[in-house]
Amino acid sequence: MAFMYGLHEDKYDRQYTDWYLIRRIAAYFGKYRRELIYIMITLIGLSVFSAVQPIWFAQGIEALAPPNSGDSLGLILAALILSSFFYYGANWIRRQFTSYILGYVVAGMREDAFKAAVERDLAFYDTNKSGKIVSRITTDTQDFGEVVLIASDVLSQLISLVILLIVLLNQSVTLTIVLLLTTPLSVSAAVIFRNLARRVTRQGSRAMAEVNDQIQESVTGISVAKNFRREAMIYDEFIKVNVQSYHINMRRGFVLALIFPVLNALAGIAVAIVTYFSAQQVIVGAIQVGAWYLFVQAVDRFWFPFINLSAFWSQFQQALSSTERIFALIDAENTVKQFDSRPVNKLNGLIEFKNVTFEYLPGQPILKNFNLTIHPGESVAFVGHTGAGKSTIAKLITRFYEFQGGQILIDGEDIRSLNLQTYRAKLGIVPQQPFLFSGTILENIRYSRPDASDQEIAQIANSIGGGEWLETLPEGLYSDVGERGARLSMGQRQLVALVRVLLQKPSIFILDEATASVDPFTETQIQEALEMILAQSTSILIAHRLSTVQSADRIIVLKGGEIIEQGSHDQLMRQNGHYAELYNTYFRHQSLSYIENARQLLGAE
Repeated sequence: MAFMYGLHEDKYDRQYTDWYLIRRIAAYFGKYRRELIYIMITLIGLSVFSAVQPIWFAQGIEALAPPNSGDSLGLILAALILSSFFYYGANWIRRQFTSYILGYVVAGMREDAFKAAVERDLAFYDTNKSGKIVSRITTDTQDFGEVVLIASDVLSQLISLVILLIVLLNQSVTLTIVLLLTTPLSVSAAVIFRNLARRVTRQGSRAMAEVNDQIQESVTGISVAKNFRREAMIYDEFIKVNVQSYHINMRRGFVLALIFPVLNALAGIAVAIVTYFSAQQVIVGAIQVGAWYLFVQAVDRFWFPFINLSAFWSQFQQALSSTERIFALIDAENTVKQFDSRPVNKLNGLIEFKNVTFEYLPGQPILKNFNLTIHPGESVAFVGHTGAGKSTIAKLITRFYEFQGGQILIDGEDIRSLNLQTYRAKLGIVPQQPFLFSGTILENIRYSRPDASDQEIAQIANSIGGGEWLETLPEGLYSDVGERGARLSMGQRQLVALVRVLLQKPSIFILDEATASVDPFTETQIQEALEMILAQSTSILIAHRLSTVQSADRIIVLKGGEIIEQGSHDQLMRQNGHYAELYNTYFRHQSLSYIENARQLLGAE
């Protein structure tokens, strides 16, 4: 793996200006105006206490200088001690309110990012890794929250600087101008480091996303790695992305390490300039010794916010880079576009493809001027070699992908005019790899209809094979399926997925049948559940089993995205065309006559 591999920006990434990001972040904080007022009051209090301390120090020096007797020194010291107590008290209150607001803001930002991830269409997930998306929702929002707390400290210092500036102008306008003329040095350095920090922190976020993605993919596929004894390989892959992240963070640390030496060197030059000019003013009697001390101290007070800001600039840039990545996810656009949102109350199940053209990649059409009509209540099985367009047709009906030309009509209505939420509620989908959530079988079945009672679910589950499939499980419907259904066989997962659809009672049923072999007992129960669904729905079957193909009202043979044959099993076999070839290649060994002949041949031997 080459250095910086995988750190290119994602397709949906966007470049936002700092001011745009700040305004958008401010919208999240706008919901907590009362708490923000409290924070501003404490910030002003902190700034005042911070600003008066060097002023009182200067007055203390004045009190000690001849011909003063120092009588007021005790009062000044008491004021300094009291201001310190007030400073720490106000700081504690400010942090309490800041943490409170920040918790809600980060939670709100994370909710918006997760909502956006849920609303993205499947085409989005075809080209973007889930681990990187997870990183934006978790790591980036957390980075943002940590830095905002630091930002409030810098804001307090800037307010203190303004108060101190007013006091200095009253002491000496000339020296104040000299002091202000030194600040462009720090501002220039901060701008230079800002550009460097933004680049390296953006790369740092991408590197962390790569690490998260590698961990998620490795843990998810650990069973495959162990099957093929490739634990060392996935460990080596993790080491590569982890080392890559290390190198990038070293670059980020190098930029951060440069900030303090550079700014302290520049601050030294500023102190020397101000000390010289203020000493000249003391010599000619223009200012007192206390004022001279105040101006020397003011160099640090003026520069400290800039040094602090620059020191944490990489973290500020990390926060902006993080919010940039979060907002890019929120702002990402779906490829599926609806021109209307008509609610779907009932579906008869009439499906029409009219001159539909679809391509996953530009210039590589999967379907071209495709026409097909599926009548209400009809079950249609699609067969064909891999890449023929079987799953594509199902994905277009479910509106997971956008087609580039033609029309798809549902009950005579353009599919692009329907409300997707109410439309998809009428669809029952069983993918090729049925996904089960951690929990019990009962909970997974109820996923299609949260309001269904335990008794209703049990009745439907037991209607398949008299519930014998549940008797093989340790706790029946209450058996834990494990992560992704790992404790169940593939056949049992299919049964759970089919019962889930039965409970839903969809108007249109789509089955992308798994190719995995199952035992005859389970296959019989799967077929029984399938026939129950076919009896009540318009059905699209992407078939890999002979039993599924033969149960369909019509078989459609696809090749290169075109319909080349259609009819019943017997009709297509008599044509001796492409379907007969597929049957002899893939399906014939599943037929009862083939199995009986094989047994007879084995018996004869």
